[in-house]
Amino acid sequence: MLINEELERQNMTKYRLSQESGVPHTTIIDICSGKAAPEKCTAGTLYRVAQVLGITVEDILKSAEQEYRIAFETFKSNTCHHVKDMGDMDFIVDTLQKDEIRVLYERHWYPEALYLLAMVDYLSRINELPVCTKYNDIRSKRLEKPIYPAGVKLRSEVLKSQEPLKEAERTSIPEFSRFNIFESEVRNVV
Repeated sequence: MLINEELERQNMTKYRLSQESGVPHTTIIDICSGKAAPEKCTAGTLYRVAQVLGITVEDILKSAEQEYRIAFETFKSNTCHHVKDMGDMDFIVDTLQKDEIRVLYERHWYPEALYLLAMVDYLSRINELPVCTKYNDIRSKRLEKPIYPAGVKLRSEVLKSQEPLKEAERTSIPEFSRFNIFESEVRNVV
């Protein structure tokens, strides 16, 4: 978030920003942690923060907009479409060059980071490429709660049975299941 970046760049504490802007310290903490979305703050609050940091309210809102987190199912679909549109090799190169996995991981968007890493590892394996060791620290992680495709979860609920979930686990691509993400199809996108 831009406010955090500016605080760091200017070597300013949240407390000092609060004192100089007149915005309560708890509000500053909530904004910086993401608990309070900038677009939900009053114009006066954003204006006072922006003024102290030497940026504009528009800069703050634009930064927040770029950090908007889409639904995980949408993220998965977008990722699969990028692979289809770009091709395996270009997708791998682009993802690694942009360091998207690390960016997502550092935002604490663990499902997205692990899904993207699983996709890169999977594509590397099927294209007989060496695995990029840059993310070995992340490879040791695993989501606490398993993630199943939406259709599988729905089927399990409708049937009132765990069998669709167990089937998804049995047929999952290993690179995904390693992270507790159960994905069996990444190519069949429309």
